[in-house]
Amino acid sequence: MTRGFSVRRIGMAEYEPTWHAMQQFTAQRSDDTPDEVWLCQHPPVFTLGLAARPEHLLRDIGVPVVNIDRGGQITYHGPGQLIAYLLLDLKRRNLGVRALVTRIEQALIDVLGDYGIAAARLRGAPGVYVGGAKIAALGLRIKKARCFHGLSLNIDMDLSPYAAINPCGYAGMPVTQLRELCGPAACPTLDEAGQRLLDRLQVHLS
Repeated sequence: MTRGFSVRRIGMAEYEPTWHAMQQFTAQRSDDTPDEVWLCQHPPVFTLGLAARPEHLLRDIGVPVVNIDRGGQITYHGPGQLIAYLLLDLKRRNLGVRALVTRIEQALIDVLGDYGIAAARLRGAPGVYVGGAKIAALGLRIKKARCFHGLSLNIDMDLSPYAAINPCGYAGMPVTQLRELCGPAACPTLDEAGQRLLDRLQVHLS
């Protein structure tokens, strides 16, 4: 079977139904089910992973808070942020968890490089960073060698809700986005950035 994947471009979607759809897809898939990548964006929401500590939500700003089943701490999703959910059979791809994370991060680093942005990993803090500021978050759930959840890449969004949390559990962690780094005129649309990301994921996950 090919190691490619099918793509669903969902657009703006409420968080909880999308999460439950991922759970259902993963629970019902068989050895022959093609892998999928879902591209979307969400209305404002804070999500808390399995290890999340409630004190990392610093104050209530009226944004819904959802406890979910991915790894990691608290993060924010909102309009103008590109989400890619990765519904993959890791056994089929001969990938372990660490290799999967490394390849996803490299795909993001390559996408940012396409826009002239030098991005990097930060030891002990999954995701991708530019000058120490977080631009992409990563959180996964793996059950029986099949993963779901995925990554978020800040494109052109309101970053102010991040001030209400310790992003991914790190107090004072700065965040950034493509619009700030490229300038408004050169900032890609979510569709453009999404296609670049799909191309890079296809390379690194094959």
